[in-house]
Amino acid sequence: MTQQDTTAAVWEQHKKVIPGGVVSLNRVIDPMRVFVKAVGAYLWDSDGKQYIDYHAAFSPYLLGHSDPDVDGAVVQAIKEGKSLIGAGTTPWEGELANLLVECIPTLDQVQITNTGSEATFFAVRVARAITERDEVIIMQGGYNGWHNDVAFNLMDPHERIADYQPGEELPLYPITAGMPASAAQHVHVVQFNDLDAVENLIKTENIACIILEPILQNIGVVKPNPGYLQGLRRLCDQYDSLLIFDEVKTGFRHALGGYQSICGVQPDLSVFGKAVANGYPLGVVGGKREYMEYFNHPQPEKKVLIAGTYSAHPVPTAAAIATLKKLKAQETEIYNHLEHLGQMMEAGLKELLSTKDFPAIVARQGSAFVVYFMEEAPTNWLQIAQSHDMDLDKRYRTRLIERGIFHFPLPTKQGSISFAHTEADIEHTIEITEQVLEKL
Repeated sequence: MTQQDTTAAVWEQHKKVIPGGVVSLNRVIDPMRVFVKAVGAYLWDSDGKQYIDYHAAFSPYLLGHSDPDVDGAVVQAIKEGKSLIGAGTTPWEGELANLLVECIPTLDQVQITNTGSEATFFAVRVARAITERDEVIIMQGGYNGWHNDVAFNLMDPHERIADYQPGEELPLYPITAGMPASAAQHVHVVQFNDLDAVENLIKTENIACIILEPILQNIGVVKPNPGYLQGLRRLCDQYDSLLIFDEVKTGFRHALGGYQSICGVQPDLSVFGKAVANGYPLGVVGGKREYMEYFNHPQPEKKVLIAGTYSAHPVPTAAAIATLKKLKAQETEIYNHLEHLGQMMEAGLKELLSTKDFPAIVARQGSAFVVYFMEEAPTNWLQIAQSHDMDLDKRYRTRLIERGIFHFPLPTKQGSISFAHTEADIEHTIEITEQVLEKL
């Protein structure tokens, strides 16, 4: 049987018992692959083909797949009988909380969740309790989870949003069926980097919070304009709204203190996930003590429920502790290595693309990178929808996969370099990319 025959057979069998054939529908890829192993910087499919992995499971693998220190801590936790108790507290959740507070200066207290979506849900909930307001501002093209408060306007086609004017909010487009119509009454969507649009909304004094990725990494690498994040901080202070940084993707990937430590803007609440446990399921919501204590407010009517049987489960907690300890102990080595490889990738791609007769630019922040097939680096999703060559991007990614370089085969998705990648991996990737570009 060929690989495609094998893959098709497995996928068809899965479709009989799993809607869509995969347990998270955003994992559907074209061409489909059945992956069976991941170690370091590499993936293997069911046909035995090896890939250099730049998808990194939507980017949590900062240290690389199956990092021996992280997996070793997990195995040791299991051997020591660190089972789920579900009553009282454990030493491990306290150790993890202390590590998080040490690593990220803006966190006074934290709560541990199972996923980033759970963490953003609780961040919005507590913001509403604190401000006694209902409305939320989110960003077009940003992804803050699957829940009703944020599940709008992800990667809308250009024709939907073509009438946008700076300073205006955008029409709402849910990204899922099954949402109540009432959900849209409390959500406002604006273009990233449009400070005027935020100000026009927030001055109504009905906004509980602004929640955003400080770099939009759901649609590649879209950076904040100079002064944008500082402007959001100023507006939130002026109108008594909370600023929430969703650092599920940016946190730990760009710095031990999160991207907030790079941009110098202090959010009121922060959300982390992905890289905090190097691929194990764990999320974090944290922030100023005065806000976090609403989760244990002495007045019952103001107390915000946060609950989860599997929150701070000993296995992912052990993974997170090991990950943070390794990042702390080897901070300079790890982040210098990631930056060096990121620079190599950016320089190599730019050199190749400069010789082509189609527009293309490389956007990068540390170990996260993307090729946009357009004239200039975008500052929001509208510019991408207008100008990026989606078909060319899809063919580019597909042909890279065929030659053993795995990027998620959906246009604009970021590439992620891990600590496990080597200079040889980057050099080989550039060589293969040159071959692919020749065919394009």
